[in-house]
Amino acid sequence: MIAYLALSSHPNPERVLVIGGGDSGILREVIKYPQVKEVVLCDIGEAVIRISKISVHIGDGFEFLQHRKEYFDVISTDSSDPYYGLMNDALHTGGIVSAQGKCQWLDIPLLKKVMKFARKIFPVVEYAYTTIPTCTSGQIGFILCGKDPSTNFKEPLRHISHAQEFKLFRYYNSKLHRTSFALPNFTRQALATKQDETFA
Repeated sequence: MIAYLALSSHPNPERVLVIGGGDSGILREVIKYPQVKEVVLCDIGEAVIRISKISVHIGDGFEFLQHRKEYFDVISTDSSDPYYGLMNDALHTGGIVSAQGKCQWLDIPLLKKVMKFARKIFPVVEYAYTTIPTCTSGQIGFILCGKDPSTNFKEPLRHISHAQEFKLFRYYNSKLHRTSFALPNFTRQALATKQDETFA
């Protein structure tokens, strides 16, 4: 989901940076999108799989981003404490970040802090989640940030048939995309901004 939400929300994700994810699970899903022309994997581990379309940088994502300006359309990072300013600088106009967002059941104070910080940099910031049995509490969240104020993460831009969804993706589909933003009230209230609905 960390890759699907961002890639399905960007109008033309040609250049994608994946920070972490050296097990290549994210990479396998990223290259399923025909719009993607280049993928860069930045990981501190050297045991990564070589896949066409993908260049590999062994090293720290923080250091890597310091040398990239306005290059990527989408950045996906498995870091729960990412460097939003550097990622913003590395994105083209209209670029999107998808970052690992901890668990709403356990990490609300941290999520509030991170979302507040991200909102100072990006005009659009949303929280989504999915179930995953290997994570604490069986859930993991995602913080999505967009440079384009008109980005609507809650609605995928590309619509493909159900048959194509079944063929391409084992997990993701457009209905799951939409419902990943349907948050419990305690999360909605904790992450609300002044512009959001009021909770009385």
